[in-house]
Amino acid sequence: MKRFYSQVDVAGAGDSWIVNLDGRPLKTQGGRPQAVPSGRLADMLAAEWRDQGEEIDPAGFRLRDMADYAIDVVRKDREGVIDKLLGYGETDTLCYRADPEDALYRRQQEVWEPLLAETERREAVRFHRISGIVHRAQPAETLAALRQRLETFDHFRLAALEQMVALSASLCIGLAALEPGSDADVLWDAANLEEDWQAQLWGQDEEAEERRDRRRQDFAAAMDFARLSGV
Repeated sequence: MKRFYSQVDVAGAGDSWIVNLDGRPLKTQGGRPQAVPSGRLADMLAAEWRDQGEEIDPAGFRLRDMADYAIDVVRKDREGVIDKLLGYGETDTLCYRADPEDALYRRQQEVWEPLLAETERREAVRFHRISGIVHRAQPAETLAALRQRLETFDHFRLAALEQMVALSASLCIGLAALEPGSDADVLWDAANLEEDWQAQLWGQDEEAEERRDRRRQDFAAAMDFARLSGV
């Protein structure tokens, strides 16, 4: 698609912020006003439009797509999104370890255990650790406490969290990513510990590395979106 606008600006709209293209406020892909909760996020959304060339590249709209998803999808189905997130908490990657005699187990203990223990401390919950792949249900009180926590998030933060959790297969990693000072690369490497371990044993695959890098960028963008959404 050819670029169809010349001027991009940001304006306040009550308690929200909007991006205008040639004076016209943007709408979501679902046709709703694209009103976001912070000027910082609106500025970054505007930057995505300003950075487009003569041909519009849809891949350059990571933040816009998340804003649209938050407004069009998450706001209408908060409970459905929360249920989905709790499903990841029930089978959190950080809880499933190799057998204790394996070298991978020691690496998981080194990288995953501090993240899981910090989640337990911060959220006042307790997770079961499991060696092997046989499912073990997490404590009902843990899931209830996590539900209460998730219900405090607005639809913008839930949208960012859903993306990070889906990419990492870990609610614990997603929640850690929302904390001030968290490091996207450290968390992404933790989420990919087993994949990296296999790559060290059997060699790198170029296509797999490219997919991993794209997913890393998506994870980092979701972290940025969550931070920028804060008022």
